[in-house]
Amino acid sequence: MGYFTYMIRCADNSIYTGMTNNLEKRLEEHMSKKGAKYTKSHDAIKIEIAWKSKDKSSACKLEYYIKQLTKKEKEDLIKKEKLSTYLKGKVDCRKYRKIK
Repeated sequence: MGYFTYMIRCADNSIYTGMTNNLEKRLEEHMSKKGAKYTKSHDAIKIEIAWKSKDKSSACKLEYYIKQLTKKEKEDLIKKEKLSTYLKGKVDCRKYRKIK
């Protein structure tokens, strides 16, 4: 088991960042408008990227710091920039394994 921090692309090209312990189920919820308030009004299209961590605390911390990034920085993460580029010193980037 583990926890996931993920970024979803929405129809208006915005990016939603969230955290869950069941990525497939959560993505299904977002796509069917049963997920977060944000994705109910900004149609979720696809998951762009996700990271796995061992515990909820780590996943929540990563979600928090990603949400503080600019849109450009989020796009850079999606385009394969390393977490450490923007989050070094804020989170222990070695705790996260990119899965998508």
